[in-house]
Amino acid sequence: MDRDGVSFLASRVVNVASVPQRSPFRYPGGKTWLVPYVRLWLSSITPPVRELIEPFAGGSIVGLTAAFENLARKVVLIELDSDVASVWKTILEGDVEWLASRVASFDLTVDSARALLASRPRSLKERAFITIVRNRVQRGGILASGAGIMKQGENGKGITSRWYPVTLRKRMLDIAGIRDRIRFIEGDGLSYIERKLGRKNVALFIDPPYTVAGRRLYTHSDIDHERLFRFAKRLEGEFLMTYDDSPEIRRLIVSYRLDCETVLMKNTHNTKMLELLIGRDLAWLRHPDTSQAISRELFAQTNSDLLDFPL
Repeated sequence: MDRDGVSFLASRVVNVASVPQRSPFRYPGGKTWLVPYVRLWLSSITPPVRELIEPFAGGSIVGLTAAFENLARKVVLIELDSDVASVWKTILEGDVEWLASRVASFDLTVDSARALLASRPRSLKERAFITIVRNRVQRGGILASGAGIMKQGENGKGITSRWYPVTLRKRMLDIAGIRDRIRFIEGDGLSYIERKLGRKNVALFIDPPYTVAGRRLYTHSDIDHERLFRFAKRLEGEFLMTYDDSPEIRRLIVSYRLDCETVLMKNTHNTKMLELLIGRDLAWLRHPDTSQAISRELFAQTNSDLLDFPL
């Protein structure tokens, strides 16, 4: 936890364009930038991970990456937000073909978006479609109440600046193609963690709503952070937790004697920020070959991966 020196982790920003994009969501607080580190973490665990649990799934980029790249035999995603859950249920358990086709054929304009977002869904799949559109047209991908529709967008494209229907359709169908490896649960992540405290053959990627920005970004942002740390300390399985670098979280790390490193990332506004990686033992992260491994991760992607849209 030395903050005086500048480590490799705190001085290099992962280029998210180098990471294959799997999620249909443009999720605030998404962890695409963390994927190269997650690969190293999961690969360092012996025996290989049988089940990866993501109790605060959101856009689920970590769980999806693990499933697509065989970093775990089984992935369990848990999400409390019923709108987000409707998307995962439709893709993994429902009529994904309808959802993918609806996205691909939707004529997105300011008027059509406003009309859709003001409508009431009559089914789970319609709710999923509305959620995808809301995620793509509201500022920063924020789904919490109070977020408005984009005006300028990126490069002057306005409301369509984050609307990639062909890409989104492909992502959803690709996920459906491996749904036998993914289980989705609509529910409370903390309660699920508590039920798994004694299991040794699982790994947990824990990315809770953060202490500072959570209320603005998420519908369900209130969480007992100390309770989460208490559970993390008692876990028998491996875990990796991410948090904002705040005095409250620093205090909990010391109080529960957990390991911590700072990692540099960029947020959706391209502002560089330090985030915390927390675990029982982050020796794998400090290995002399880590910087080289991260560099290989960033440059080993195929051209087809790099051609996809970053968010």
